[in-house]
Amino acid sequence: MASWQEFEEQAPELAGVARRQMDAYRHKVLATLRKDGSPRVSGTETSFRDGELWTGSMLGAVKALDLRRDPRMAIHVTARDPEEADPSSWEGDVKLAGRAVEVADEGGVPSPDSHLFRIEVTEVVWTRVEGDELVIDTWHEGAGLRRIRRK
Repeated sequence: MASWQEFEEQAPELAGVARRQMDAYRHKVLATLRKDGSPRVSGTETSFRDGELWTGSMLGAVKALDLRRDPRMAIHVTARDPEEADPSSWEGDVKLAGRAVEVADEGGVPSPDSHLFRIEVTEVVWTRVEGDELVIDTWHEGAGLRRIRRK
């Protein structure tokens, strides 16, 4: 698993786009796995600090319990709709996947009223429209960066 900083070092342009999108939109969608393996989506917020990507939740929230049981997760950042006449004006969507590792707060003490998770990144995807093509930039840990174009 890669820290956000390690991802930035391996794919700086994609990391810059992903970070701008994540910073521009406060609310994101977090996907976790329930006990039975079915997906759960929840709203979440993220932050960047010390080369790491962080998310949290209120104490006992089902998304936190999901992550404690199975740390695999994904985050989806949506963007505003493009101008109808110009699909290329769409900023695109950013998705990332990885594992959420619960940690103590900044003082090294578990918080009595919330959960804090550091995100270890395994995949980042930016999907957008350029002209008449769908363009997908993907980074996978160990495989590097790839661009896919579809008409």
